[in-house]
Amino acid sequence: MISVDKALNILNNNISPLKKIEKKTLTHSCGYVLSENIISPINMPPFAQSAMDGYAVNLHEKLLYTIIDEIKAGDHHQPKLKKGEAVRIFTGSPVPETVNAIVIQEKVVVNNKTIKIDEAINPGANIRNFGEQVKKGNIALKKGVKLTPASIGFLTSLGITEVNVFCKPTVAIVITGNELIEAGQQLSYGKIYESNSAMLKAVLERFGYNKVSIHKVDDNFENTFNKLNEVINNYDLVLVSGGISVGDYDFVGSALQKLNVETLFYKVNQKPGKPLFFGKKENTYVFALPGNPAASLTCFYIYVLTALQIMSGHLEFSLNKVIASSGSNFKKSGHRSQFLKAIYKNGTVKILEGQNSSMLHTFAISNALVYLPEDQNEIKVKDKVETILLPLN
Repeated sequence: MISVDKALNILNNNISPLKKIEKKTLTHSCGYVLSENIISPINMPPFAQSAMDGYAVNLHEKLLYTIIDEIKAGDHHQPKLKKGEAVRIFTGSPVPETVNAIVIQEKVVVNNKTIKIDEAINPGANIRNFGEQVKKGNIALKKGVKLTPASIGFLTSLGITEVNVFCKPTVAIVITGNELIEAGQQLSYGKIYESNSAMLKAVLERFGYNKVSIHKVDDNFENTFNKLNEVINNYDLVLVSGGISVGDYDFVGSALQKLNVETLFYKVNQKPGKPLFFGKKENTYVFALPGNPAASLTCFYIYVLTALQIMSGHLEFSLNKVIASSGSNFKKSGHRSQFLKAIYKNGTVKILEGQNSSMLHTFAISNALVYLPEDQNEIKVKDKVETILLPLN
């Protein structure tokens, strides 16, 4: 059994971006990662622009200027200003070459065709210089940048309509367990409703992983072996729910072994999620998650999400962590690291009751996980604790 830190190091050292690249239109590229540097085809801005509504001036020693023209956004003409002359100008309008400053309109008193400014203005004030954001031929965005609404807007402003990105991994979810039935069916004694597939599919889609299939298999070695063989050969990432422990009817481990899946780690000194398996066969990664729902979701956030992001090309991904002040006392039994479901607000985090690995209700109302390392036994009120903020929205 290995520590959480060692498990994460093994994961980071073994996961790499998919080699598959695809071309996406910018309007459909949000959340994808650039697979190459983007070179700017133009200077941005392509001409000197006014940053404000006001008056463009050719500076001289006096505070009085003569208005000779007006320039609106989209205008093409280039009036030539002599020293002491000004033109009315608006935000985004092209700035004539003979202008060396723009005075915002709030600092101007207008009298017919003259303006008087309140105070001396510095050269270059309120002018967006030619090529200020990026020069033609320079790198606009580097390979490995995750595309956001802002970066899509930036690239569109350069006239770019398509980009090459890393493909997102395809994911197969394999659900095991004779006791599981689908929601909506009559619940008979000894059966429970299967929820992990809906939960995992939902969290995958929350992060933009939409190529997801769900497979269900009973507790039978041959069926488990055949199903795992099928998905490992057809998907980039396989998530197995349940069947990875050491019970008489847990066949996942032996099936993975017979399929020659390389074990990168198995069993982590943590609670919940001790019987976590991570392995690889050729270009497919396999996580066998605990069947208990809260343990399964915890392992997803801590390990699987990181793997997915790296596979998608996002090498700098990390969970959003803060140091918060504990609003609760908590004492653990044993020596395992723990991920405690909690509610974080305004710098304080409250550890919730009901930390059992099968309890999703507590998870459903939490927005954070408090990490308690294996060498720390308790948390007291006002202690500073590492808190993982869950990306719920």
